[in-house]
Amino acid sequence: MRILHTPGTFDPITYGHIDIIKRASRVFDEVIIAVGENLLKEPLFTVEERVEMIKRVTQGLKNIKVDSFNELMVNYVQRKKINIVIRGLRMISDFEYEFQMALTNRKLNPNIEIIFLMPNEAYSFLSSKLIKEIALLGADLSEFVPSYVAEKLKRKLK
Repeated sequence: MRILHTPGTFDPITYGHIDIIKRASRVFDEVIIAVGENLLKEPLFTVEERVEMIKRVTQGLKNIKVDSFNELMVNYVQRKKINIVIRGLRMISDFEYEFQMALTNRKLNPNIEIIFLMPNEAYSFLSSKLIKEIALLGADLSEFVPSYVAEKLKRKLK
């Protein structure tokens, strides 16, 4: 069984994230979406809220599991007996950071394979940070996040 782990903060989940998740679910038997606590990013939503949003917007995908973690990603995947990790790359600016992270993770655990996927070009500019900023200013979010996530954002930002 081929199991894939896709870690992230998902604060909040966007159509770009969902695009990567759907594509990964077609290639792998099981996809575990692991929500990292990542307090350094000062998330707007709690881990529990982010997990719940992801479960809601991916409920139609049968081979998806949602989990959370508060440890080094390499420790999490080792504990779960996963050796494939997928990361999304939006722009060239993501590559430098993700490449550095991949090499560091490989040094920490040489058994982990990191695969990069680019989202559909329609979502290549999306970031959770940008979504929060435009939501705060009252923009229409319908092209960026599912309506359920947009409503959660609006309520949280009031």
